[in-house]
Amino acid sequence: MSSEILRYIESIARDKEIDRDSLISSIESSVAQAVAKKYGIDDLVMQLDRDSGEWLSNYEIDLEAEGRILAQAVKQSIIGRVREAERDVLYDEYEQRIGDIVIGSVRRIEGEAMFIDLGRNMEGILPRSERVRSENYNVGDRIRAMVFEVKKAGNRVKVILSRAHRDFVRALFELEVPEIADGIINIRRIEREPGYRTKLAVHSTDDKVDCVGACVGVRGTRIKSIIDELNGERIDIIRWFDDAEQLIVNALKPAEISHIELDGSSRKALVLVDEDQLSLAIGRRGQNVRLASKLTQWDIDIMTRAELERSIAEEEGGSPEATGEAGAAGEAGAAEETGAGVPVDAGGSGDGGSAGAPEPEGDQAGLDGAVASGDDPAPAAEVAPEHSSTPSEAEATQAAAADGTPENNLTEPAQPAEGETRTGSDADDVSAPDGPATEDEEKSENRA
Repeated sequence: MSSEILRYIESIARDKEIDRDSLISSIESSVAQAVAKKYGIDDLVMQLDRDSGEWLSNYEIDLEAEGRILAQAVKQSIIGRVREAERDVLYDEYEQRIGDIVIGSVRRIEGEAMFIDLGRNMEGILPRSERVRSENYNVGDRIRAMVFEVKKAGNRVKVILSRAHRDFVRALFELEVPEIADGIINIRRIEREPGYRTKLAVHSTDDKVDCVGACVGVRGTRIKSIIDELNGERIDIIRWFDDAEQLIVNALKPAEISHIELDGSSRKALVLVDEDQLSLAIGRRGQNVRLASKLTQWDIDIMTRAELERSIAEEEGGSPEATGEAGAAGEAGAAEETGAGVPVDAGGSGDGGSAGAPEPEGDQAGLDGAVASGDDPAPAAEVAPEHSSTPSEAEATQAAAADGTPENNLTEPAQPAEGETRTGSDADDVSAPDGPATEDEEKSENRA
């Protein structure tokens, strides 16, 4: 019986990959707890001999004679302790594998979470936030993912997996490129937009090893397998430089850079490109410049020379609207200084001018304009005949008032006498009747 206990302990420790001494310590604690609860003993000590399998105690207790109730209690306690020991073992194992790639199969899908069977009764969780949106999996599909987080949940271990994290690409390169696993090539920095594009900067500690060529592989065999695993995601591999300017030039590839200006205090970089390279430097939806900015840790602003010159002109002279308003104000000020008149509207305000007296009419306007310009006023004999011979409207009104004729009659044309015809312009306005006289006209003539 004693030897059988040791064989069972050996078998459990081997199957569950639990340390033998830890398992024996758990069993001793479980037995001591069950016996002390039955007899009400506080200082009970139970030990199992590692060689013979005999139970040793500071009290005389025969465990074989205790019956089924005590045996069942000891069994439940041992099962619980074994599960806790197994949980601790799995937790320590997967905690050391954080950042490594594991392979499993999709066991089930609940809501937006996928549960991956990792073997050994271990289950990983791939949440929606750690998946690439363009990827779809079904139950039973094989999948590779990175161990992102490990935590204890009761008697179980919860392993969170990820395929969207940038370190997942790093782990794939470590699997496909032996030089990275050996430490000859270092991945200095990596940035990623899952499902679209990834940029990584590599550096070689051996001058004889080309870091970019080793990552690409012969005819692209290494990089092709990684792209296939990422379902066609684009990967840009650049060479790392400690010089910020050269690093920015490499990070913006495949675009060609014309000129770079760096501001070290604010860590801003102004990059000038040609017109045909602008869209290539920015990338689709700004992916290229955004990933390059994160990779280099510089705020990158991409412009063409024409845009730069336009921006400088606006900063120095203001916007075109502001420039036009300033020019109009300057012309108004110059006119006021020289005494030149500025036309104003009926309300006394003009476009850029100041309010003033109403503009004189007729001959007086001409005389005033001549005086304002410094010329001598023209003599009365040189005034145009139509202005001198035609009476003004005010004089005509006064004459009509003196004769007792209403003012409105001045504007009515004189009625021609019967049988009289008009010539010139008057004939154009009034037309003689073409047909015979109407009935009303005959009656009027009879009454006359």
